[in-house]
Amino acid sequence: MIKPFFGRYNFAYSMISDTEKAAINESFRRVQVRIYRQFRKNPDLHALLFLIGMRELGRLKKKFTKEEKQYLMHIAVCRLLSEEGYYELEGIDQDGWPHWIPTQKLPVIPPEEQEYLLKKQIIRYFAAL
Repeated sequence: MIKPFFGRYNFAYSMISDTEKAAINESFRRVQVRIYRQFRKNPDLHALLFLIGMRELGRLKKKFTKEEKQYLMHIAVCRLLSEEGYYELEGIDQDGWPHWIPTQKLPVIPPEEQEYLLKKQIIRYFAAL
């Protein structure tokens, strides 16, 4: 459990070891290379979330509004965290957009650790394709 220090996280304590971080970064880089080869663009974390969101939506569109782009990234995060049991697909609305419901409270972890959790799930997601 990470204890807050004056409203901030104590970054001296980490749930992920340096070795695991290095392994995650290396695997994540391989995912980035795979996507680069397909689209000829170097994707960062946000671009990969957007791509996963579009794939989960199941339709392509030339242009998405800013709000739709944010929602696509939200869909991706919910889809990825569903693998950890934090979200469950509630259903698809009349416009074809998926809706997720939380199934358990997310742990309070520092932003860097959140990034590694997402990277780990992105690696798993693309490994399954």
